[in-house]
Amino acid sequence: MGTFYNSRALEWFECGRTEYSRRIGIPYAEMEKRGLMLPLTEAYVQYQGRARYDDPLRVATTARMEGRARVRFDNRITHAETGAPVAAGYTVHAVTDATGKPMRPPAWFVEAIERGPVNDA
Repeated sequence: MGTFYNSRALEWFECGRTEYSRRIGIPYAEMEKRGLMLPLTEAYVQYQGRARYDDPLRVATTARMEGRARVRFDNRITHAETGAPVAAGYTVHAVTDATGKPMRPPAWFVEAIERGPVNDA
């Protein structure tokens, strides 16, 4: 159909979360080492435009705490050269321990989310 496969947007959202975690100073692997897991509980995607294989895209991700034990990542995918929208949406993740039991997020995590990215590179 001349555009990306629909599930690809969720993969791009995951890339955005991974890079966001690095930018707040806590790579996801470090979170897991500290016993913090973020299983997906909800996802929403709004398809806004086309992207073809090998189009350079930009993924913009922000995050905020939502409730006592959830974090929400908002994502926007655009064409890198034109800024034309491709997809937007969000994912919500439970905060759990290594066994999958919901838990209140530790202060170091909440502080990092509330502070946001260390640099915007």
